[in-house]
Amino acid sequence: MRIPALTGVTALALALTALPATTTGSAPPRPDLKRFYAQKVKWAACTPQKQNLPETVTKNADVRCGTLTVPLDYARPGSGTVDLAMLKVKASGKKRGSLLVNFGGPGGPGVAGLGADLKGFGDLGKGYDVVGFDPRGVGLSEPVSCGDEPEPEGLDDPDDAAAVLEQLRATAERCTKESGPVLEHIGTVNVSRDMDVMRAALGDKKLNYLGFSYGTRLGAVYAAQFPKKVGRMVLDGVDTLTEPVDEQGLVSAEGQQTALDNFLLWCTKNAGCVFGDDSRRARETMVKVIEDLDAMPLRSTDGEKFTGQDVVSVIGSALYSRQAWPALSQALGALLADGDPRALLRVGGAGGMGRQDVPQDNETAALAAVNCADDPDRPDARKVEKEIGRLQREFKEASPVFGEHNLGLVLMCFGWPAGTSYIREDVRDVDTPKLLLVGTRGDPATPYRWTVETAERLGSAAVVLDNKGDGHTGYFGSKCVKAKVDGFLLYKELPKNGSSCSAEWRE
Repeated sequence: MRIPALTGVTALALALTALPATTTGSAPPRPDLKRFYAQKVKWAACTPQKQNLPETVTKNADVRCGTLTVPLDYARPGSGTVDLAMLKVKASGKKRGSLLVNFGGPGGPGVAGLGADLKGFGDLGKGYDVVGFDPRGVGLSEPVSCGDEPEPEGLDDPDDAAAVLEQLRATAERCTKESGPVLEHIGTVNVSRDMDVMRAALGDKKLNYLGFSYGTRLGAVYAAQFPKKVGRMVLDGVDTLTEPVDEQGLVSAEGQQTALDNFLLWCTKNAGCVFGDDSRRARETMVKVIEDLDAMPLRSTDGEKFTGQDVVSVIGSALYSRQAWPALSQALGALLADGDPRALLRVGGAGGMGRQDVPQDNETAALAAVNCADDPDRPDARKVEKEIGRLQREFKEASPVFGEHNLGLVLMCFGWPAGTSYIREDVRDVDTPKLLLVGTRGDPATPYRWTVETAERLGSAAVVLDNKGDGHTGYFGSKCVKAKVDGFLLYKELPKNGSSCSAEWRE
């Protein structure tokens, strides 16, 4: 997922300064939730117009779409509701229940995500109805937004921080207005509770779940909130449960820079690499290209700008899978040789089907809203003004390419009310059946040490599978990981704790 630009994230961060803190949800819900738990999902054929899915998907007789209603505020279930969009792929064999899937983000839509990769879950579909969903505030589930007005220019001089922050305060009213009441009640704790309503509505006594990246945080929170309802659960690309957003931002910048360095080393060892055969010079060239495009963006015939930060966004996405490296190398060659960004845009997924009724900034807005709702630390704007220069230097040192983007992960929460402390303090030593955690050694987004730390945090229920490959998450990039995950979810064949899968990439 694209990390938002510096000023745009800060604008969203300051948008909610007047909102109360998110409910922690650490205590069992006392209000009457029977009408929500008594629901059954009414499945019907999907349509390209309503669900924003390709016709090949909507014409598939095994694919069905539906909605589920959950309370806006679990403490006050009569104060409003949220309708959640869902997509189901019917089991092709003997069904043992439903498998709920979350693709991460936070902010990643599950309806479009599952619809785009039906074949990827074909083996699991032999024993499960595979179900994707758009979490509250995401995709077709009452999406949050900051509107379509242009963002202020980037923060070039730390001395201008006070003026920029003052300018960003002017966006607060628009962001709050565009998002509506769901913005106050977004966050992992509430989405976890929504998942339990889904479990009941799907007719499952236990929740079977496969979560990727941020989806692992969501799975861990569910295991802590509803330990007796956990079925077979796999967490792939394990997120941290303890680090504040500033530490997460630095770790992510360092991880992405390492992945980029590995890509450039691979490229310079291959004939025809646009960067030549010197990996150190390639790193310097990459930084200069980004700086030059930020200073003087390319413009399309319709006036759209293509900046250095757009390059960063595409590279960050492409590094998630080593299989994308050859295409990324060719696309960067076209950009450097001819000034043509079209191949790079295709690598980044541009030119695909647009999502009707979903704001263009929804994924960015949801990323900010969820991460800030999940984080209890909240420095004020004055501290931002004082420390912005130091933060810029620190993040640039961590990564001259990804530092600016990842600094947004810190700035986006400044000025917000404190989020929940539940995840950091209470998600530990879960009393559940065994959970399978997959960590990938070369993961640019969720470093392997987070897998180890989260496993220790979750306690004896956690079983770690060490994937020695590259890329973000392991299920779609490693045949070994896929076989072990499928074996556990379908047949309860649990690998031994600490077992591994070798890197499968061949040059």
